[in-house]
Amino acid sequence: MKKSLTERLAILSDAAKYDASCASSGTVKRDSSASGGLGSTEGSGICHAYAPDGRCISLLKILLTNFCIYDCAYCVNRSSSNVERARFTTEEVVWLTLEFYRRNYIEGLFLSSGIIRSSDYTMEEMVRIVRELRVTHNFRGYIHLKAIPEASPHLIEEAGLHADRLSLNIELPTDSGISRFAPEKKPVNIRRSMADIRSKIEAADEPTLKTGKRQRFVPAGQSTQMIVGADGADDATILASSGRLYSSYGLRRVYYSAFSPIPDSSKNLPLIKPPLMREHRLYQADWLYRFYGFGIEEITANQAGMLDLNLDPKLAWALANRGEFPVDLNKAERERLLRVPGLGTKTVKAIVSARRFRRLRLDDLSRLGVSIKKVQSFISAEGWSPRRLVDRPDLRAVFEPQHEQLSLL
Repeated sequence: MKKSLTERLAILSDAAKYDASCASSGTVKRDSSASGGLGSTEGSGICHAYAPDGRCISLLKILLTNFCIYDCAYCVNRSSSNVERARFTTEEVVWLTLEFYRRNYIEGLFLSSGIIRSSDYTMEEMVRIVRELRVTHNFRGYIHLKAIPEASPHLIEEAGLHADRLSLNIELPTDSGISRFAPEKKPVNIRRSMADIRSKIEAADEPTLKTGKRQRFVPAGQSTQMIVGADGADDATILASSGRLYSSYGLRRVYYSAFSPIPDSSKNLPLIKPPLMREHRLYQADWLYRFYGFGIEEITANQAGMLDLNLDPKLAWALANRGEFPVDLNKAERERLLRVPGLGTKTVKAIVSARRFRRLRLDDLSRLGVSIKKVQSFISAEGWSPRRLVDRPDLRAVFEPQHEQLSLL
């Protein structure tokens, strides 16, 4: 008996929840008011909603189908899985996207799929959907497309002409892990496709000789996902792999997804999922690597390759390197200020700007929205130095920071 559209939507939206590489940021601003089309990536009509862990939930996030010819051990939709199967037609995905947008439920589409028949056949179906949305319906909203590395380069290139972002999921941090748990996937093909997308993004960023304008090709860049806790790789290995992907292929984001045990899975997979806090710590460490000037080896040096689940990585590094503190708020260069727990990039920028006009005191940080409790034992300022008061019993607790969770501001 054929399933209704509602039933298939329930199955295929649920199947898509395992893909964490979903975002709606970083694209160019577009509005349909002048063109007579539908949708926009900004302003009125957009429902921005984010989960507490940062995942965007304002996209229609679905699979074209959860049928798959691959048998990746960690995937609930693998060919040997007993899950209920479903499939949309390309016309149904187009209709759902437009109708959900008109009702202001979403700001765009995140589309992925299991592999059916072949990589090219599946990719061609997905390209047909985004082409129909952009060309036929002049849809101006956000589109994030999960590309298939083994698909022909011309199909991935056409996808990039219509999508805001492409993601090619590496899934596991090591080639040996991929070979063990996803033998049909070839890491070299994934990296080749990532390199092709990067070269096309860079080429599109250069103004053309004829018009002087830049071409449109995945303006929000490319991303990937790594599953945490499936193959036994430690956090240092995961972060090192992420670092290589960022530097080699110019990725906008690496998403980390804690492994979820699935029914009838391989005996080589863990029976329980890793703590969600591990995923959170990896995101924090990733942020430190990309925006705070930390080396990956610094972040994991004192934890035998694993991040401390009880401390955020920045605080853990500071406690392990007490000789680097206190940092002088009025003299230290930006790079040193970024290493102070409780100081974020925007705050450091404000500090560097403000101290050109006068010397800063501890109270000035409060006006910048900084928690004095978090930073006072790591800095010195005009009229404040923790070393002068370290022997006062009533303040001793300040200089023995408890293992409390500090957010990266």
